[in-house]
Amino acid sequence: MTNPQIEAARIEVERSRAQMLDTAKELQRRLEPGKLTRDAWQSAKEKGADLAEDAVDAVRKRPYAAGGVVAAIALFIAREPVKELFGKLTDAMTSKAPPKPKSKKKTKMEDAS
Repeated sequence: MTNPQIEAARIEVERSRAQMLDTAKELQRRLEPGKLTRDAWQSAKEKGADLAEDAVDAVRKRPYAAGGVVAAIALFIAREPVKELFGKLTDAMTSKAPPKPKSKKKTKMEDAS
């Protein structure tokens, strides 16, 4: 290699090295934990907003179906108290015990006699 070729090769190596260092610095900046956290949080907020909009649209299109779903979820969550309530109601309806007679209060006239 001649002297000008060697000098051109050195210049090319320096240019490539500088470009590689710039790329490495950019990667470090993009991969900072704080930046990754901010990006993930922003993405989650956007997805949450999109899901909320979709849910509102679905409820507007089918309000009765949405109400049924909410009622089913509420019954599932409160299944134990609901089960107890229905058990008490069916026990009360199926018990064969005669009703207790109401006691009569004596009037003043009955007390006097």
